[in-house]
Amino acid sequence: MAHIPGQPVTAVVQHIEIHNLCHGENLILGFSIGGGIDKDPGQNPYSEDKTDKGIYVTRVTEGGPAEVAGLLVGDKIMQVNGWDMTMVTHNHKEKQRRLPCKM
Repeated sequence: MAHIPGQPVTAVVQHIEIHNLCHGENLILGFSIGGGIDKDPGQNPYSEDKTDKGIYVTRVTEGGPAEVAGLLVGDKIMQVNGWDMTMVTHNHKEKQRRLPCKM
């Protein structure tokens, strides 16, 4: 259902905490993303009105940290560690996800 201008917006916001895993020096979160302000929102299968340039979960690894935390395909990422994710590029978000593990 698309938003109708002038009408109230209903949103469900849930805090999900993903405890990451390290595999060598690589950070493992167990999910993939799509979207971003640099991508065509019309290609985003999770944007109901096809104008939303947000970051969405496109894949969750079975048994991975994201699934254990309750993240679902189609969830919109609004914030990560206090950082606003509503107006970021896809590449910016991918770089954040690929930070090295802290040993």
